[in-house]
Amino acid sequence: MGIKIIDYKAGNAPSVLNAVLHLGFDAELAHSASDIMDASHILLPGVGSAKETMESLREMNILDALSDAVFMKKTPFLGICVGLQILFDHSDEGDADCLGWLKGQVVKFDAARVRVPQMGWNKVSFQGNADISTHDEFFYFVNSYYAKPEAESDIWGVADYGNTFTAAVRKDNIMGVQFHIEKSGAAGLSLLRNILLTTTANPPSVSF
Repeated sequence: MGIKIIDYKAGNAPSVLNAVLHLGFDAELAHSASDIMDASHILLPGVGSAKETMESLREMNILDALSDAVFMKKTPFLGICVGLQILFDHSDEGDADCLGWLKGQVVKFDAARVRVPQMGWNKVSFQGNADISTHDEFFYFVNSYYAKPEAESDIWGVADYGNTFTAAVRKDNIMGVQFHIEKSGAAGLSLLRNILLTTTANPPSVSF
């Protein structure tokens, strides 16, 4: 058992692994379906496009194992950046069909209104899901696209960039953050720790 971070060619798994280890949790990179069979949590970082990410996951032959872990075993899952976007049905980025675990679409920011991509710190306001401790904080974003969930209840946090957009999602054991939680300083580490604490027995003690 342990936290497994999916390592694929378009991701930034080592950076996320370093953040998790810094918090005192047991974690390792996952390169195959067998690597996630005994996961206590599964993290999917994302860099690049939704299409490239989906292609990489298919090449790893890991999609069925992911679905089994999330829906049958109820393993806590966290998607980061593009890892959030592929939770939805479809992304306009590369006209990609995605996992479809959450209903909705991923669309591009309006370049006529804001600079694309969004790069930098932006304040996220959280709502609901009181079992995970959250605070409205600034987190680090690098994104040209954002998710539009069909169900408002799936929206966990929002930010503003030309318009209000979804910055975090949660449905049962499925969670996602649009920002780079591992690059967001103390706020990111605090939130990551609180997410990992949701089902972790005998958690490590780390203060900020």
